[in-house]
Amino acid sequence: MSYSLIWDLESIFSGGSESTDLKQRLETLEEQIKHHHEKVTTWEANNDSDYQGLLEIIQLAESISEGFSQCGSFITALTSANVNDTKAKILYGDLTSLSPEFQLSQTIFSKKLTAISDAEWAKLIAVDSLSPLAFRLSEIRRDGNELLSETEENIINTLSLDGLNAWSEHYDTIVASITIPFTGKDGETVSLSAGQAFNKMMGDPDANVRKELFEKWEAAWSEKAPVFADTLNHLDGFRLATYKLHGVTDYLKQPLEYNRLKKETLDVMWDTIQQNKQPIIDFLTRKAQLFGKEKMEWQDQDAPIILGDLKEKTYTFDQAAEFIIENFGKFSPKMATFAKKAFDNSWIEAEDRPGKRPGGYCTGLPESQESRIFMTYSNSVNEVATLAHELGHAFHSEVMWDLPELNRDYAMNVAETASTFAELIVADATLKEAQTKEEKINLLDTKMQNAIAMFMNIHARFIFENSFYQARQKGLVSEAKITELMVAAQKESYQDSLASYHPHFWAAKLHFFIDDVPFYNFPYTFGYLFSMGIYAYANQQGEGFEDQYIALLRDTASMTTEELAEKHLNVDLTKPDFWQAGIDRVLSDVTEFLELTEEYVNK
Repeated sequence: MSYSLIWDLESIFSGGSESTDLKQRLETLEEQIKHHHEKVTTWEANNDSDYQGLLEIIQLAESISEGFSQCGSFITALTSANVNDTKAKILYGDLTSLSPEFQLSQTIFSKKLTAISDAEWAKLIAVDSLSPLAFRLSEIRRDGNELLSETEENIINTLSLDGLNAWSEHYDTIVASITIPFTGKDGETVSLSAGQAFNKMMGDPDANVRKELFEKWEAAWSEKAPVFADTLNHLDGFRLATYKLHGVTDYLKQPLEYNRLKKETLDVMWDTIQQNKQPIIDFLTRKAQLFGKEKMEWQDQDAPIILGDLKEKTYTFDQAAEFIIENFGKFSPKMATFAKKAFDNSWIEAEDRPGKRPGGYCTGLPESQESRIFMTYSNSVNEVATLAHELGHAFHSEVMWDLPELNRDYAMNVAETASTFAELIVADATLKEAQTKEEKINLLDTKMQNAIAMFMNIHARFIFENSFYQARQKGLVSEAKITELMVAAQKESYQDSLASYHPHFWAAKLHFFIDDVPFYNFPYTFGYLFSMGIYAYANQQGEGFEDQYIALLRDTASMTTEELAEKHLNVDLTKPDFWQAGIDRVLSDVTEFLELTEEYVNK
């Protein structure tokens, strides 16, 4: 079977950034927003005895939200696949310009729900047509308590277009201009995009290539650091100003509410990780020794370990697809069937070519009830894992398309659960296929790269963001200070175990510049460990697991994260036991790795 490396966008809106279908959908969206505003403005709970008016408002809002997602996903796909598509960037501006009026309607709606008495509210959410939405409607009612006047909220939302949102888009514009020169063994010098340079820098088996590229990488981001510092200052400054206007002083309040997570849960997770870092440091040190170094260099963390005459295993895109489909099927036939559908229908943009943005993601298309996956595939085992990760996201959406839109609005921490679960399936499958000791060491290392990222790199990001927000609350933060905070965070997280650090990581990492989700990073670590618990549960349950897993995914937007874990896994996330159990699975891999590699450092 041969699968396309280029995704199909034509079936969404034909014509790319010149699409007349897209233009028509934007016009319809504008009309729907006006109609929704009229309905919300005239609706009064006291005059809606059967709640039909309320249901119509919710259903129209659902159509509008799906329209925003459908158009936004398509336009983002265009700009991701071609960072120079200026028409698509303008289209994104056209789309976001529609947002303030809809947000105003949502503000009015939220405040009207807040005004309903508790007794009447209990009656309302007991109605058959509304009871499935009780959790989400109650969240909207809660949020109404903190809203300013409709006029003030509208001003903030309108200014966000050229404030918060604009600074985030500005980051993408700067990144598109970054290129890294690289001279290959043939003597030919090429200009690598940021995405291409990163993949090669972190994955090339030649230590000299990694070192050279890391130095050029740091130089490239350092050169533009003043512009990135402006961008980060104003993006988070806008966010902090908005918090202050709403009387919010705790910058973690919104991230925690968005993720439906208690601060207690987050603290316990990080505390438990912190207490288990020494084995991770031992792993990194051993890996450095295998490279002939005393301590780990930043750019070597994801580098492959090639011992003896090992030829590192590679997978063509077609081989990766078949491998993923086969191994998904061992846990869930429905996951396997879905993955094959995604490959068959060209939902994945995987071609390695210039002009693409770095990174990878999965985006949903609710009106088509499809997903699209973006990445740059390079035949490595890591890329197979990334592909499985994004397919996990897509499967999560797939099992929820029949639910009301409100009940599909799951947060990022649980979104990362399905993706990491899918990744674990593939990582263990590759390990089981290892033919030699050297290959097993190589694949254990590949699997451990995820744990290193979750426990060390992302913890450093969390520490950095905490420090930056604290500094930003007092005023603008200089480029030098931001860099200082970044290095300090990395040293704290890695407990001074590395020989070199990445000072301008704060500039190179897109996640710090995302406008719609503050503190974008910690949900990855949460999802990783949460999926560990689910994976252990799956191995215990065997054939009965699939339906239970899908039931858990379908509940991810309808309850708090703690309630989700208690209902489906019977665990308490505010206790360290659950987190320790997941970490112990990682530490068992560390122990095996250290045992297998001991002879290579004691020769």
